[in-house]
Amino acid sequence: MSQQPRIDGLVLSFEDDGFWLDLTESRVAHPPPEPLATRIDVAFEAMAALERGAIANPDENRMVGHYWLRAPKLAPSAELRASIDETRERVFAFAKDVHEGRVAPPKGGRFEKLLLVGIGGSALGPQFVSNALSKGPFDKVEPHFFDNTDPQGFSRVLARIGDDIERTLTVVVSKSGGTKETRNGMLAAQRAYQARGLDFGAHAVAVTQEGSELDRVAVNERWIARFPMWDWVGGRTSELSAVGLLPAALQGLDAKAMLDGAARMDELTRVADSAKNPAMRLALAWHALTNGRGERDMVVLPYRDRIELASRYLQQLVMESLGKELDLDKKTVHQGIAVYGNKGSTDQHAYVQQLRDGVDNFFVTFIEALDDEEPSPIEVEPGVTAGDYLFGFLEGTRRALATQGRRSLTITVRRCDARAIGMLVALFERAVGFYATLVNINAYHQPGVEAGKKAAAELLALQGRVLDALRTAGAPITPSALAASMSSATDAATVWRVLRRLAANHQRGVERVDGEGLDTRFRVKR
Repeated sequence: MSQQPRIDGLVLSFEDDGFWLDLTESRVAHPPPEPLATRIDVAFEAMAALERGAIANPDENRMVGHYWLRAPKLAPSAELRASIDETRERVFAFAKDVHEGRVAPPKGGRFEKLLLVGIGGSALGPQFVSNALSKGPFDKVEPHFFDNTDPQGFSRVLARIGDDIERTLTVVVSKSGGTKETRNGMLAAQRAYQARGLDFGAHAVAVTQEGSELDRVAVNERWIARFPMWDWVGGRTSELSAVGLLPAALQGLDAKAMLDGAARMDELTRVADSAKNPAMRLALAWHALTNGRGERDMVVLPYRDRIELASRYLQQLVMESLGKELDLDKKTVHQGIAVYGNKGSTDQHAYVQQLRDGVDNFFVTFIEALDDEEPSPIEVEPGVTAGDYLFGFLEGTRRALATQGRRSLTITVRRCDARAIGMLVALFERAVGFYATLVNINAYHQPGVEAGKKAAAELLALQGRVLDALRTAGAPITPSALAASMSSATDAATVWRVLRRLAANHQRGVERVDGEGLDTRFRVKR
């Protein structure tokens, strides 16, 4: 299908595809002035080279291939094309086998619940899609998520699963296999199965890179199945790989339609004409509205309950991709666009007051669906439905913001179905890629995330040394004195925070004696 968009001023209309991009209230002129106009051609060529298999992530010397996931024929080698096709087929066949009972719990029956263990892109995409496309009681399996390393979170989810743990399939997702949050969630799930006398491996599936730590565990423990992740797909762009397709297919969602929608949006956003390309127009709007330096935040307001998690999903996609200290020339630039949001019209009773009358440091992205998908609409007033009110609140909010000079843009889909969700995922993925080239940064690595992981590991190592020093001290001691006994470089405030937390968890063997703050005295529990 080669539909050309109708462009009415600042509105791009793709009627046949049920998609519209309305930039009217952004008031961003097109074409942009030089020198940005020159960067557009650079961005189109960079994207084309990326899709041909060029090294698009120079810091890690990697290709970037998430667009191949919905168009395997574009992959640069027969081996990659075959791997993508085979993985897709295995995902859908495995889901069918689960639904029809050919893959079943050892004690009989069918798998009725799904526990996905992951973090970041390994959980946000699947959660967004699960919520957006769920059929409620008609889902093939009921989804649950471990997306943190919070023991209380583990307990809450396991309590909801309850006795159905015997009929719960656990999918553990970790690209490297060494992500500690995911490892911790896996161990908590494993313990829950073992407490019921169940073999965890007979209920577990891995999605990871071949040869990873997780892959080796899955092989050694004889897990039910393993599905691949590739080094050319980042976590935040992995929703249309096995990471997202497997849980969606298991839940009974139309994952194939999601792939079709993404492939169609890729076609629309591959057009090397900035006037007609919705992803480029979106990236250019971001650039104009933030002065190309992140001077305004992006407030995401999805006007459907189904897509209320869009802001969380886009938060990672945009901020992890664009939040960079250095550009591609190794110059310090501190780029990025902060993203936050919640669903409309809920926000009209929350922070729209500030958006209209407070600090002008943002722009709004409205996301709406035209079709209420209500077979027999209930009139809440004569001739007016609840959906009419939802539309009215969106338009009212947009106008209220516009009267105060506050900028916004609106993305509209005909309905919140799987095809539309796929289109939205692909639209924002390419907009992020275009924007990164416009500002000359690498959108496909995340050194800040790695720095945080390193700092966490250092803190845990410090905790071990603090405990050793506390045992050696014998008598009650303050954090300052304990830090001084360890090393002149040890931070007393950090030692206090470590001891305070250990003392709050009485089973850890540390207790508070007396004092406050850095003058608190701690000792090994008697």
